[in-house]
Amino acid sequence: MSWTTVCKTDQVQEDFPFSAKLGDKEIGVYVLDGEYYALEDVCPHAYALLSQGFVEDGQVECPLHEATFDIRTGKCLREPADRDLHVYPVRIIDNAIQLNVTEEA
Repeated sequence: MSWTTVCKTDQVQEDFPFSAKLGDKEIGVYVLDGEYYALEDVCPHAYALLSQGFVEDGQVECPLHEATFDIRTGKCLREPADRDLHVYPVRIIDNAIQLNVTEEA
């Protein structure tokens, strides 16, 4: 696996995810109940960064057309999006959040 540091843990808050770009991938990093998650950051319905959307009850809502996704799994919960988001492995090393974007779950 190839791990890349994208930010520090204190840069991610439950209400304010961190937006990262690794190569051609835009990724949102979220924290829920002390656990970190990384998801594809661009809504599959229309170009909008989900990390700029509304986070509530373990879900993120697209700021454009209100498609909703489960942060833990990437599962699409409400249209108009028509597919789940890609999720990426996350690990924490000395308060640094590292992602492996070579694998998609």
